[in-house]
Formats: sequence, structure tokens, C-alpha cells
Amino acid sequence: MAMRNHRLIFAMITISAAAGGWGVAKSNGGAKDGQAGVSGEAVVTALGNGAIEKNASRVVVWLVPLDVVESVSVTTQHPHYRLVQHNKRFEPGLLVVPVGSVVDFPNADPWFHNVFSLYRGKRFDLGLYQAGAQRSVRFDRIGPSYLFCNIHPEMTGVVLAVDSDFFAITDKSGHYAIAGVTPGKYTLHVWYENATPESLQALQRQVTIESANQILPLVSVKGVRPAPAEHKNKYGQDYDPDTLKTDY
Repeated sequence: MAMRNHRLIFAMITISAAAGGWGVAKSNGGAKDGQAGVSGEAVVTALGNGAIEKNASRVVVWLVPLDVVESVSVTTQHPHYRLVQHNKRFEPGLLVVPVGSVVDFPNADPWFHNVFSLYRGKRFDLGLYQAGAQRSVRFDRIGPSYLFCNIHPEMTGVVLAVDSDFFAITDKSGHYAIAGVTPGKYTLHVWYENATPESLQALQRQVTIESANQILPLVSVKGVRPAPAEHKNKYGQDYDPDTLKTDY
């Protein structure tokens, strides 16, 4: 199908004990105030030849505690997050939030926008709204929600809702760091937009965070070739070519 959100295969994996039991991350110094700062690295390998890609950004890693009673839920209170519409782009293009969070969508452009998401995740349509206006959405469903604008087909983005407050997105070099992690046992989750669930199964493991800064095991993600970026509008139709010629 032509829609971008239908063509991409998005992967979320749970690291389980079946993959080799508990793993203790390597120590990298002392922790502060009983909290550990964990870090790690992810690599993305190319489809076919298995070469390591130069850009390993946009891999999401988060930790869900296993030895606590309370966990993040849709009723947990969180501060609002912001995803700005600016220069016909969503900024940032990938936003990770705890499930139940409210995301504000301010329009910082001098023209109208119409943000919508209709495939899996949180389905919504914010309608047409003008420059300087803002509308909001509560992301109460775990997983990725793929964002589009019904006026500007070049605008695409992702909001990923996770069941944790401990998450990070890799930079271009594949590095990430998660602050404020208390010692204990955790389930490690990984999400990457251009990977299949099957390719990530080999990464399955659980981790124990100790009372020191730690380095988590390397995450190696097998990428797949992205499909063309065309997608339909919110009505399931092609974008009007006459509309695309305008300056708004």
C-alpha cells in the first residue's frame, strides 16, 4: 500500500529470560544518591551485506522495572510534551513519551495545518487550525503513532508511547544514556522503524542495574530497505496536485 505508515514495519521487542537469563551490565563508575545512570550503544546493519550503517540514530531503548509494584500507566500524571509544526516539518520528527502523556501540537508556521494519525497507535484528527494555534492529544495507547498533515504530504513524524519513564533515543553514532535509573531488575525494550520483529528476536535478554553507572549490552539492529515515502491523505485518497503547488 502507498501509505507510509502502512509500509513501514515497526518493531517493539521485549527482552525475555528465554534468551539467556539475567545479564548484569558492566560497571562504569559510581552511582549518585542510589540512582544509576545507564548508557549503551546501538548499531544498525544494512540489508543484504550486513555492513554497519553510518547513521544509527532513532533507535529507541527503554527500561521497564520488574521488581516494583507501580508502573507507568495511562492514569500516571506527566508534564505536557511539545511537538512543533515548523517549516512544514514536525519537530522533533520522533518523540518518545510515557503512555498517558499529553502532547501539544503548536502551529509555528504562517499557514494552516491539519495533523492526523489513523494507523494503529493513537488515532486522531486535529482538524484545520491556523498559525499560532495549538491543539493537544493524550497518547493513552502503548506503541507508535504515525503523524501526517492533511495539507502537506512531506510532513511525517512519530510519537512513541512507552510504559516507562526510563527511555532514550540514540544519536547518529548510536549512543544513548538513560538517567535516574534505580538499581534493580528491568525488561529492556527496543523500537526501530525500519526493522522487522523477527530480526530483533536475537537481542532478547533481561538486565540487572546495580548501584553504579553501567554500560548495557550492545544492541545490533538489522535494518530493512525503506519503501517509497508516498502516503494517502486522511480520507485515504491521493493528495490534490493543485494544492501541492500553493505556497501554504
